[in-house]
Amino acid sequence: MTTAESRNLLTDNPALYEARFPDPDHTAGRFIDDVLQAHLPDATAGSRTGPAAVLDLGCGTGRDLGYLAQLGYRCHGLDQSPAMVDYAQQRYPGVSAAVGDLRDFEIGQRFDAVICLDSSLLYCHTDTELESCLRCTRAHLRPGGLLIAEMRNGAFFLGNTELLDGLSHSSFQWQGSTWRAETALSIDHAAQLLRRRRRWRLPDTTDELVQTSAWRLLFPLELTGHLRRAGFAVRAMFDTPGPRTDDGWPTGTGRAALADLGESPMSGDRLHVVAQAI
Repeated sequence: MTTAESRNLLTDNPALYEARFPDPDHTAGRFIDDVLQAHLPDATAGSRTGPAAVLDLGCGTGRDLGYLAQLGYRCHGLDQSPAMVDYAQQRYPGVSAAVGDLRDFEIGQRFDAVICLDSSLLYCHTDTELESCLRCTRAHLRPGGLLIAEMRNGAFFLGNTELLDGLSHSSFQWQGSTWRAETALSIDHAAQLLRRRRRWRLPDTTDELVQTSAWRLLFPLELTGHLRRAGFAVRAMFDTPGPRTDDGWPTGTGRAALADLGESPMSGDRLHVVAQAI
């Protein structure tokens, strides 16, 4: 039996999500801390002016915020999944979270930094949605505050079919069972979307779960223009290194990790953006 659902198996089951995407070295959290130390030193966790307030759009399980909270940051998350929000607040001390839509949100406070990781920004499928998200983000940042975003890079797919050729298969263990998935990616050129169809084989049953999702494909120059119009100045944009690149994010380098980025070809699978509210 095959069941098609609009909801996502992993985002409805936070513990399963963390089992599928482990991050024992807190790669994403270290990336954020290093960027803040380099670009916003007066508001970081160890500064004289007090800990920075960080808002995570699409916070998921709250794992990244949990790491930042341990460093002393004041952490708040926003996510569409009630299960994720509940898990984040229960699992990670120092993290507050609320159910909300990153495409249009109002929290009632300003932050030193807004982070948007793992392609969450790309759930804005249209220019209208993207512009609304960036306007809301700017409104929630104090002057000089940072937007730090990490996502798939639309430029990667220019003439590159590496992720589009055939099906990919993955499996992982959780609570004594093996979870298996078969994934197909395709490009909807007219809508400028990367579409995914994933078929889960559920453990201990013959049932299958088919789920579909999509992400906007943004190009570096295109994203720069959207940010500028929303009141941001881009301070850094690069494809690698990064928390989800093949080489990962360097360990123990602090601010130096950003100092040696050099000229990036901007053709890698991931795109990293540091933009400042002006």
